[in-house]
Amino acid sequence: MKIKMKLIASLKIWVAIYPSITLLNYLFGRQLSELPLYQRTLFLTLPLVPWIVFAGVPFVDLIIKAISTRSTKVK
Repeated sequence: MKIKMKLIASLKIWVAIYPSITLLNYLFGRQLSELPLYQRTLFLTLPLVPWIVFAGVPFVDLIIKAISTRSTKVK
């Protein structure tokens, strides 16, 4: 059971972080491409980590809860 919960948590994080990274790279990719890798990583993670912890994963949880509640009502 413990492994299942870890897999679900990692999937939630991935669902939250993939579009966030993609969006930031789309918006700031040109400006960041001139910086060394360690600085690009720093500037991407500074806003992304709090975003994922406080908004991204809770939003994914909210969506999953809404879908699971709706699917139990339909049955």
